[in-house]
Amino acid sequence: MKILRYLIVGGVAASVDIGFFFLFAKLAGFNYLVVAPLGFVLATWVNYQLSVRHVFRSGARFTRGREIFLVYVVSVIGLLINQAALFVLVDRLGAELMLAKFTATIMVFFWNYGTRNKYVFAPRPAKSLK
Repeated sequence: MKILRYLIVGGVAASVDIGFFFLFAKLAGFNYLVVAPLGFVLATWVNYQLSVRHVFRSGARFTRGREIFLVYVVSVIGLLINQAALFVLVDRLGAELMLAKFTATIMVFFWNYGTRNKYVFAPRPAKSLK
């Protein structure tokens, strides 16, 4: 099932993102709102590479260049969700940093899968015969 394969791929990408975040925000003490986008970009690249190999059919709807562009557009929106969730959870609600990161990651997982599955990697719509 596609969502299970994406769960594994997403888990690998999330491990890259969370590991990067843990190393630089938690252990090294860099500002979490600066570290998060850097790890997120790296994880997006890992996610795309694994997704087109194991989950989605690349080129089903768009050229590879357009597909990569759209994956990053979707990911930028996901990054905004991630940053907003982190800010609210940590700065407003006082949540522990890594708990906030895990929560934000789960929220973004559903956004990424849904938009990639239904739009970016969906088959081309059938042309209507008029």
